[in-house]
Amino acid sequence: MKPGISFTKIWFDDDMVELRIKVSNGDSIFTNDVYVGHQQLMDLVKDMDRFKTHVHGGIHDVMFGAFGPEYASGAFHARLHFQERGILFVTVKSQSDFADFGKKNVASEATLYLRTEPALLDNFIEEIRQLSGGKRDDALLEAI
Repeated sequence: MKPGISFTKIWFDDDMVELRIKVSNGDSIFTNDVYVGHQQLMDLVKDMDRFKTHVHGGIHDVMFGAFGPEYASGAFHARLHFQERGILFVTVKSQSDFADFGKKNVASEATLYLRTEPALLDNFIEEIRQLSGGKRDDALLEAI
């Protein structure tokens, strides 16, 4: 997989969407599944449209699911930060679903670091808009 973050719709009903999220920094890849409400996806598009204009130190957090064994499926947290003009730094923390492992209940976790740029963020926002509207089943934020 090329460096980036991909969302793929793998299931949905009237209330929720299950997304398979793949994150790659070019060397490592982590994949997990998370549940997201339809309204949360629509809100994400609005929030990202506002955030993309904050190129002078703007920070935005994207959170799907929740971390911990008491929650269904996995968790995804991405912190987007414009530190330098024209470069968007993205820190992603992901957690898989919990499963029995011997006498423990554990989940795999990963933290990956990516860089992207405003034009690629614009493409990603449009793809999420279409995913949210049912016009496509995936969205990709390409990294550089």
